Amino acid sequence: MYILLTNDDGYQSEGLVALRAALNEVGETVVVAPDRNWSAAGHYRKLFDPLRAWDGTLADGSAAILCDGTPADCVALGVMGLLPRKPDLIVSGINLGSNLGTDLLYSGTVAAAMEGIMFEIPGIAVSQVRPKEGNWDFRAAQQAVIRLVGLATKHHLPAGVLLNLNAPARPPEEVYGMRIARLGRRFYRDELVVRHDPRGKPYYWIGGAEPEDYHEEGTDIAAIAAGYVSITPVHMDLTSHRWLEELREWGLE
Repeated sequence: MYILLTNDDGYQSEGLVALRAALNEVGETVVVAPDRNWSAAGHYRKLFDPLRAWDGTLADGSAAILCDGTPADCVALGVMGLLPRKPDLIVSGINLGSNLGTDLLYSGTVAAAMEGIMFEIPGIAVSQVRPKEGNWDFRAAQQAVIRLVGLATKHHLPAGVLLNLNAPARPPEEVYGMRIARLGRRFYRDELVVRHDPRGKPYYWIGGAEPEDYHEEGTDIAAIAAGYVSITPVHMDLTSHRWLEELREWGLE
């Protein structure tokens, strides 16, 4: 397999190094990663600015292609000609923090994998819950993504689907297994923080407490809370199919 790796935390992230170390065991990997952090950038594309790419290295010294675009730009640039051939799979991560439920609307990690779908390449987004203390331990996420890539290849994951994988902040021996889960709901407790520059003009930060999770049975949020790796299949169709029929009854057509 020829696997394109990227992320939204930037090329210096230890999560990207961990992802490459894992997937080097199952295929040939190439990295096209952003030159800075694009967390919460969503599916933003730099359509009105030139993109630049150059040879660089990751935090472990391994070779990579660096790009001044967004995570989605990195994938598009790689697929459209920067790489010598079309990748068989896009894998994005390992994100430094979870991407659960409503997070997917903001996540640059998931957007990078979703960009692959635009080019009919299946994708996997990999995220790791942030530990409350101590260093990052990516082993559970690494083991899960190796297994998932193998099964996705065996069962021919279609190009229109990406798999969103989240691993709990636990060592592998304390993870109970995997759960297939639907997206949950998170309530963001954002607050607008107003500051003033030396000239008295206001500027703004968006702060606030950690999101509040709804622990509904069968969701990715509940799976992570119970100590499982969660896997959620995601596709581009955002249509509310029930409301297609509801709207037809309104007499609009």
